[in-house]
Amino acid sequence: MNDDIFRTIEVSDPAIAADGLTFVTVKSPALGRRADITLFVPPSARGVANLPIVMLLHGVYGSHWAWALKGAAHLTAARLIDEGALPPVVLVMPSDGLCGDGSGYVAHAGHDAERWIIDEVPALACELVAGCTVRSPLLVAGLSMGGFGALRLAGKYPQRLAAAAALSAVTEVAQLDALIEEKRDGWSAAPADRSVLAALTGATSTLPPLRIDCGLDDPYLETNRDLHRALTHAGIAHHYAESAGGHDWPYWSTTLESTLRFFGDVLHTTGDDP
Repeated sequence: MNDDIFRTIEVSDPAIAADGLTFVTVKSPALGRRADITLFVPPSARGVANLPIVMLLHGVYGSHWAWALKGAAHLTAARLIDEGALPPVVLVMPSDGLCGDGSGYVAHAGHDAERWIIDEVPALACELVAGCTVRSPLLVAGLSMGGFGALRLAGKYPQRLAAAAALSAVTEVAQLDALIEEKRDGWSAAPADRSVLAALTGATSTLPPLRIDCGLDDPYLETNRDLHRALTHAGIAHHYAESAGGHDWPYWSTTLESTLRFFGDVLHTTGDDP
């Protein structure tokens, strides 16, 4: 057997049960091809009107199942809901558009990964989950490339999002060049699609609450610190945190709890707690 056939392989953790998860494949008009979503709807969400939608965006090489089957996101969310730290929410974990090693969650020539995430994924949640409506608060978090996507979306669509968070974020699209095999020819060159800072400082209305965190052993620590300093200098409110850990699932699965608690605080404070 040739061990070099596949450049990268991501495999779910068999020790994590898939109880309560739903896997969906849909034809996306924005992408012009099939796309996948993993859903988690906790039992406590039944009968809740305008059920908050929490989107979790994965990083390079991954797909829709990564947050659940490598990060146990659904188990963390269920525990926090049971504790009352997070109101009932639906977790929506989409693929990124499945372009090469990663789409960056931006528009490309011929397909639009950003529109898939910001327009189609929430619409699909409303189609599939009782209680999700156009009035459901929409919150988004992501790791690495997904953090780049989450923070950019907050800057570009501040009125659409109730909160956004990034874990170990890529802060400039050029940082993806060391990770992806493909060239970025055809990717949107708009400043807000190349830089988190450009997206956030270019927002045309009040930004939603923001949270950014990074591990102390993460290769993106200094760029996250630079983003934190630049946002502070620009007067953009945000919560920034550092803690032990690297650019890996042990860090992300642990830090997700802080992210979801942050989302819970936002929902309680804004009165969007169902």
